[in-house]
Amino acid sequence: MDLKGKVAIVTGGSRDIGRQVSLKLAALGANVVVNYLNNEEAADKTISLIEGMEGNAIKFKGDMTKQTDIDAMMAASKEAFGDHVDILVNVAGGLIARKKIDEMDEAFWDSVMDINLKSAFLVSKAVVERMNGDGGSIINFSSQAGRDGGGPGAMAYATSKGAVMTFTRALAKELGPRKIRVNALCPGMIDTTFHDTFTKDEVRTKVASATPLKREGQPDEVADLVAYLVSEEASFITGANIDINGGLFFS
Repeated sequence: MDLKGKVAIVTGGSRDIGRQVSLKLAALGANVVVNYLNNEEAADKTISLIEGMEGNAIKFKGDMTKQTDIDAMMAASKEAFGDHVDILVNVAGGLIARKKIDEMDEAFWDSVMDINLKSAFLVSKAVVERMNGDGGSIINFSSQAGRDGGGPGAMAYATSKGAVMTFTRALAKELGPRKIRVNALCPGMIDTTFHDTFTKDEVRTKVASATPLKREGQPDEVADLVAYLVSEEASFITGANIDINGGLFFS
């Protein structure tokens, strides 16, 4: 796989899966815009790792639910790497908190939808305008929760991730004639800060033992799949929502 000369934007690209995606794309030759929101130290670490492998990357702090921040990110990408964008990986998103329906208010529901669905829509819209006639690739991040409804208190998160899958299919149909491919990943239990924060250790152990491969996945394994999907080797794959969960759930 060769991504030399390609420009990639990775939202939520500073840590965990996002970091590994940023590193993998840079290792394959892409120029990478690493978006982050709160943790500048993590973003600096990611940039340092990329530069250590003689890759090219810039960091950009911005909230991907806000159009003004997205516009500023696109301007920063243009200044650093030129006017075109070839690859977008929408990693940014999150659970925020585990709440059942009687614990949620409208503001909480809207915030979960914004960070997981609205962000993918807004950034995709901005990037598509920069993808040239040679096509491009967009990778959205859904979740196994979008297929099975999620664990306790994850209803809003699961609903937003299910919507990401539908958004992916619809956008793939719309952009196919422009040779822009759109796919999504549906990770299961991956060893990340997400589960450090929101999943109890005993639950993680139980899920890992129930998985046919008897372990959690690793962020670099997800990044490897992203790299394949954005490459020319996957040129006839679009509109797919691909499970990566060690066999825990078959869609």
